[in-house]
Amino acid sequence: MLLDKEKYLSSGVNIGTRRRVEDMKPFIYRVKKNKLAIIDLEKTDKRIETAGKFLANYEPEDILLISRKEIGHKPIVKFAEATGAKKIFGRFMPGTLTNPNNENFIEPKVIVITDPIEDKQAAGEAIEARIPVTALCDTVNKLDYIDYVIPCNNKGRKSLAVVYYLLAREYLLNRGVIDSRKDFNYEIEEFEADESAEPDEDQ
Repeated sequence: MLLDKEKYLSSGVNIGTRRRVEDMKPFIYRVKKNKLAIIDLEKTDKRIETAGKFLANYEPEDILLISRKEIGHKPIVKFAEATGAKKIFGRFMPGTLTNPNNENFIEPKVIVITDPIEDKQAAGEAIEARIPVTALCDTVNKLDYIDYVIPCNNKGRKSLAVVYYLLAREYLLNRGVIDSRKDFNYEIEEFEADESAEPDEDQ
């Protein structure tokens, strides 16, 4: 695995929600007695690895990371710092990907969104502009606008830090920027939002 399983578990990467949609059933390992869904970490791990290889096909400036939710701001800022990718956090202005007359207009070749619910505007515009969408998806997320799913807890600070840390590391490894995973000069904690960041509600 890309990360020690205990680190995955302690960061809550596998903790889903009590709500489950049909689209995400293939990624659910089990459902606890309290109806909380548990995500299959083996699939999460493999999909992060594959996503890193996929993103490595693109130049950093052609990758756009998006997070409307506050706890996703620091992880994508850190990813952008480590890789050179672009990022938009906070409100996503309509027309950013579809209206050339918009002052914020950009033309990425691929986007990564933190939550298909919160980042629905960006995902919809990406589809309209024929831009592939990779998304961090919890058990409640429908996959209508998603091209590639990374199943994970997208509502926790520690979980988002782990996923974006690993994605950045795998991207740099597959681009040949670093020779091994040990050469990645960041710690997971550097990707983690501050405790003061507004917590995400249990969906």
